[in-house]
Amino acid sequence: MYAALPKSDEIIIIGKQLMRSATSTAANFRAACRGRSHREFRAKLSITVEEADETVFWLEMLRDTGLVAAERLVNLEEEALSVLKIVAKMRKNAYKNVKLTRN
Repeated sequence: MYAALPKSDEIIIIGKQLMRSATSTAANFRAACRGRSHREFRAKLSITVEEADETVFWLEMLRDTGLVAAERLVNLEEEALSVLKIVAKMRKNAYKNVKLTRN
């Protein structure tokens, strides 16, 4: 998607931020899955949630500023929001499971 965007200064800046947050989401999720402890898993999952939310933010920024037509972003925004919801639910469950095992 980034390669297909027009190359104005604004789009380049936001596009690079979008690529960073999206790839960081994936990298941190992978790191969470390879965590050495439940605590490390939860910490990396929290970073994953933050990065996924940032990805949604940059997509919204492209749309809301009118730099990219909303129609071009609909599928990406839906997918990014789905990823965010999934990892947020995973994080919530990871913390809930810890509370259950401590009782």
